[in-house]
Amino acid sequence: MAGVWVLLIGFPLCLLILSYLKVLWAHRRFPPGPFPLPLIGSLWWIGLGLNPDSLMKLSKVYGNICTLWVAHHPIVVLSGFQTVKEGLINHSEDLLDRPLTHFLIKAFNKKGIAFGNGHNWKQQRRFGIVTMRTLGLGKKGMEYEIEEEAHRLVEAFSRTKGQPLDPSVLVSNSVSSLINVVSFGYRFSPEDEKFRRMIAASDYFERFSVSFYHALYNLFPGLMKHLPGPHQKALSCMEMGILYAKEEIDKHKENQNLHEPQDFIDFYLLQMEKSKDDPNSTFSEENLTQILVDLFVAGTETTSSTLQWALLLMVAYPDVQDKVYKEMEDALGPSHPICYEDRKKLPYTNAVLHETQRAKYILPVGIPRRCSKDFQMLGFHIPKKTLVVTDLNSVLLDPKHWETPGEFNPNHFMDKEGNFVTREEFLPYGAGARVCLGEQMARMELFLFFANLLRAFKFQLPEGVKELNKEPVVAISMHPHPYKLCAIPRNSSCQII
Repeated sequence: MAGVWVLLIGFPLCLLILSYLKVLWAHRRFPPGPFPLPLIGSLWWIGLGLNPDSLMKLSKVYGNICTLWVAHHPIVVLSGFQTVKEGLINHSEDLLDRPLTHFLIKAFNKKGIAFGNGHNWKQQRRFGIVTMRTLGLGKKGMEYEIEEEAHRLVEAFSRTKGQPLDPSVLVSNSVSSLINVVSFGYRFSPEDEKFRRMIAASDYFERFSVSFYHALYNLFPGLMKHLPGPHQKALSCMEMGILYAKEEIDKHKENQNLHEPQDFIDFYLLQMEKSKDDPNSTFSEENLTQILVDLFVAGTETTSSTLQWALLLMVAYPDVQDKVYKEMEDALGPSHPICYEDRKKLPYTNAVLHETQRAKYILPVGIPRRCSKDFQMLGFHIPKKTLVVTDLNSVLLDPKHWETPGEFNPNHFMDKEGNFVTREEFLPYGAGARVCLGEQMARMELFLFFANLLRAFKFQLPEGVKELNKEPVVAISMHPHPYKLCAIPRNSSCQII
């Protein structure tokens, strides 16, 4: 009997020792980093999460290219502008892939754009870029739709009549509605129950993605898929989005020949028809369904959080808010409708938005990459399939490139003559082959929403509130803590009866 216990305990222990010796051997070949311990790797050094503060401390100790170990898995971290640029731009093809956990494979089925790889991803992304560009053109194109939604958002704020409000719901509704216009050709009413469920499902899935249960699922996928828990609800949320997308695709297929392509689904179905005899084609309803979910999830949270930060900062820095309003009054006058081209007449307003994205970048780290092949970078050998994380916060807060990196300072994007300055170090949308697909749409949304709101209202603290919390909630996105403000109409035309 004793021999059985020796076997039961000794065999796993031997496997553990061999696995750890393998980590120690591999550790010598990777960039420097905290010494990995058995089971926990480098977690003793950084804690349980990849947050901006721990990564910036890491780069100060081990340099701008270093390695963390999570159990026996290496993660190479790139910090600082020059190192991140070297990785994302000069080695763009080497860092082309996305890492896929057991949970992400289950949720996304290796389809779509956000978590696709290889030939499938290249073909889907190329189509997505061309289609988004096409949807942006014409009198009824993307800018027109954003302008219309910006006016609806101003009306929604007006209905609060200057009383304290949480802006997050109104802003999220407007941003999500625009994603629906691009994807499906129509906008939801904020009161629509299906729309509310979709937003709630998206929020839950994002929260789960950075939870302990996500890590637990990836460690024990065979066991977890049979157990109840938050992971089952997260998968149900994804399934809800998939089912809704399929319903919309079926509606579009019924009306496919009745009009010219109007939205993303129309263009995709047309491409499926064109490619049906191509054996190398990856255009399918499965890919289309997943892309629609990708667009909804990715396109809502990032832009919405940035706009919430922008409004919070205008309350925190009323002198900046006043200067933005004065610039619009002087350059545009009181009745000129704001268009995206007006950003060239509003250099300070444009600088404030860019500085918001820099100072309050909404992701804790850049979305991870996985090496598609072995390569050399800055004197280090990076093996194929290694997980690589870009610390974009270290780029946007790099003291070598920003005069006051830890402060909100719109002058970072202004020259001495008061002109707006484009900065190479400004990388909130990433860079290289995986740069954000919706960057142009996001830029238009941010400018048109922000400019219209600042022109219509003076934002201030509710009575009795002395200041707002300017520290972020660290999750899958670095959004503000819940807060309330008052939107005081600047003239009577903003009052909605």
